[in-house]
Amino acid sequence: MQTHCGSAAPLFLGFDSSTQTLKALLMDADLNVVREATVNFDRDLPEFKTQGGVQRHADGLTVTSPPLLWVAALDLLLEKMKGAGGDFARIAAVSGSGQQHGSVWLGRRAHAALRGLSARRSLREQLAGVFSVGASPVWMDSSTTRQCRALEKALGGAQAVAELTGSRACERFTGNQIAKISQTQPRAYAETERIALVSSFVASLLIGDYAPIDAADGSGMNLMNIRTKRWDKAALDATAPGLAKRLGAIVPSHTVVGAIHPYYARRYGFARGCLVAAFSGDNPCSLAGLRLQRPGDVALSLGTSDTLFGSLTQPKPSGSEGHVFASPVAPRAYMAMICRKNGSLTREQTRNAVAGRSWQTFARLMAETTAGNGGQIGFHLQEPEITPPILKSGIWRFDARGKPVRRFAASVEARAVLESQFLCLRLHGASIGLKPAGILATGGASVNPAVLRVIADVFGVPVYVGEQPNSATLGAAYRALHGWLCRQRRRFVPFAEVVAAAPPFRQAVAPDPRAHAVYTRMLPRYAALERKVRRETGG
Repeated sequence: MQTHCGSAAPLFLGFDSSTQTLKALLMDADLNVVREATVNFDRDLPEFKTQGGVQRHADGLTVTSPPLLWVAALDLLLEKMKGAGGDFARIAAVSGSGQQHGSVWLGRRAHAALRGLSARRSLREQLAGVFSVGASPVWMDSSTTRQCRALEKALGGAQAVAELTGSRACERFTGNQIAKISQTQPRAYAETERIALVSSFVASLLIGDYAPIDAADGSGMNLMNIRTKRWDKAALDATAPGLAKRLGAIVPSHTVVGAIHPYYARRYGFARGCLVAAFSGDNPCSLAGLRLQRPGDVALSLGTSDTLFGSLTQPKPSGSEGHVFASPVAPRAYMAMICRKNGSLTREQTRNAVAGRSWQTFARLMAETTAGNGGQIGFHLQEPEITPPILKSGIWRFDARGKPVRRFAASVEARAVLESQFLCLRLHGASIGLKPAGILATGGASVNPAVLRVIADVFGVPVYVGEQPNSATLGAAYRALHGWLCRQRRRFVPFAEVVAAAPPFRQAVAPDPRAHAVYTRMLPRYAALERKVRRETGG
């Protein structure tokens, strides 16, 4: 896609403010990556005393980050890029990704401080005193169970909350964190002028004003009506008093929310006309980065956790599992997501136990068995699980008759951990409308042929791979270009036009129809045994 801004071809900048890092990716209009840079919070900003980007509290449930950390990281990242020869003057538009569910609490001094930024002083110096809450709850926080139950009671139950907001009441979701702070820190709540998400906060830093929350990231709050894309009054009223004025408006994800503040033009050389498109959450930006646009477009991120997500035409929320968000690339579409905590670390733990830490040995063990594992099924949980909710860690093994057994042969154990993980994702993904026509595998385990083979056979669809190591950052850059084009043409531009020049993904594995038939017959047995484990563990 050739497009021009002034005399030089424009560039587009994407940020990703994740749990542990702030990344930036600079891209040209033909979707070529020009430059990347990263600030690691623990290593590069040690004075904030974070571990893994967060601060864990004594109760074991509360997890926060200091919001000034994100301010300091932005200046540091831009200094790094400037020192490496970043051509900021050619950047036509910026957008970004933020860890979902994190909140930033801005006091009455914040608006004037943002508007009055001076290039003679750092962001950190000028914004140190603007936060009404100095410890921002993040997605790892699970301290709001009481507030979740109260929201469900007020709105008619877990399924009613899901039908309204796209998800049951979740501890990490921002609305429940707001309820907790309003109850436990009433003075801080009273002094709060604006509650931002991490995404809209970083956008606010760039425009020097309060940036609105976009619909995709706003979906992860238990406060937005998933169909109207507006705050729901009943949800707001059940959460905290005077909340609507503290949240501001919701905007479509392609909206240009302002021009970059003169601070960045004077200090770093940005063009004064550089536009800022609405920032969104990291999961929505990953969907954009992986170019999942049509129903049936599904990705499986194989990391510490395994996350299955994709595009939907109509929402199908569940009161027991998964999430439905507004799409970040199509105003009338949706995305659905299922997350399992027991992903790669659990696979690696099993590999270490049966294959001497060798994936080659693990693959040989797999080859000694066949699809379906002779009817033997295992549940390997290194951590308590969220999909399905199983509150205890451990290993549960069942023979072909469904009887518990203490151990499997090494070859059976190897196959069992993979089959149970992906049968689980097939079962629960279908419950929220994820029915893939193909699966794009990403993350560290996507290079493992044994893993990809089981995924293809369990779902019965081809599995594709591609070089997308920073899908959220790349998605943010794509969305910067998308927002800029929509503004240039004064209409909504289909996202497919924006990413048409991106390289195709490579098919890695085709499904074996006979193996898929085995897994389809196996799925009801798997579901029954999963329910048995849940009952026995109080899940």
